[in-house]
Amino acid sequence: MAQAAPTPGSGGFTAPSGLPDIFDVRVHRVASVAIPVVLGLVYGYWAAANRRSGGPITGWNILFGFVTALAFIVLCLAVARFAPLLKRELHSLVKSGFAGAALGFLYSQSGESVLRSTAVGLATTAGVFLVFFYRYYTREDGAGNRIR
Repeated sequence: MAQAAPTPGSGGFTAPSGLPDIFDVRVHRVASVAIPVVLGLVYGYWAAANRRSGGPITGWNILFGFVTALAFIVLCLAVARFAPLLKRELHSLVKSGFAGAALGFLYSQSGESVLRSTAVGLATTAGVFLVFFYRYYTREDGAGNRIR
């Protein structure tokens, strides 16, 4: 027995890629906040663990972890909200700059020098920029409109 496939406008959701979207709009809305929160908590724990270098957990270490997590969450939500409004070059640069700064900060908490942490952050920024720029360049036309 054959069944008709859902058509646009018949109640079936379709993703921008044309594939069926199995999640509701509410799930995407919750995930757009929940994912940065979970990443921020993991990042804060990681930064606090790097800072204490295997020593005892103190109240200041826990506070540092939560403040770091809060800063990461706020910056991640801001980048996710405002970076897509920029042209593809700046869009790529903002996202890669965030990734490079985040990794450079984590590296600096392990006790390494500022110059080495900066080099790690810049190398990460350059690598992520190339990946993001290629992705946006191959999926947008000259005016910055997404190709469907």
